[in-house]
Order: sequence, then structure tokens, then C-alpha cells
Amino acid sequence: MTPAPNGFAYVVHGQDVVITHHGARAGVLRGAKATAFLDAVDETDLQLLMAKATGNYRHGNERTAKRHPRNQG
Repeated sequence: MTPAPNGFAYVVHGQDVVITHHGARAGVLRGAKATAFLDAVDETDLQLLMAKATGNYRHGNERTAKRHPRNQG
């Protein structure tokens, strides 16, 4: 099972949202994406929301893992 995302934080600078991961800048949201992010902050898992916003959510190995023998059944 994939561990839950952690280590993300965000800071609002004017109308921009700066997302960091373990202190390093992971992404900046501007405009409508920043507004949607701030609206969703109270409604969902914050770490997962920031992981999805920065693209650090899926890594391309999901299909391979799905076909692995230990995941069959």
C-alpha cells in the first residue's frame, strides 16, 4: 500500500499559493487554481490535496503494481 503523502506545507503570497515539500518549493498556484485550492483546504485531506496540486501524486507504476501476482485475487 502506498503511504499517505506528508511533508507538504503552503503559504499564501498575495493571490498566489506557494506549496513546499520538506522545505523545498514544489509548486505555485495562481489564479483560478489558487482559488480552488483555498476553497478545498477545509473540505479534504490537506496533504493529499497538495500532493495532487503539485503533481507528486501518481508516479506511473500503478498499472504495473496492479498486475503483480501479490495484488491478484
